[in-house]
Amino acid sequence: MLFIPFIFGLVLVVWGIYRMRTDDGLFGKNRKNKNIFNLLLMGEASGLGQFLGGILFIIIGIVAFVVK
Repeated sequence: MLFIPFIFGLVLVVWGIYRMRTDDGLFGKNRKNKNIFNLLLMGEASGLGQFLGGILFIIIGIVAFVVK
């Protein structure tokens, strides 16, 4: 039961990496700027937001495992 946060976090990280590589941004000259603008505009719906959310979810899973 404690592995669910890790699995979900890994899915978010992989999905975020995929979205960062494939999505086109509205503004920005390079992919990094486009991803940052998408994060500010769309939040968690952007690839960078999903990537960071996945990492955060894995960290929360580790903390929950240590606390328990």
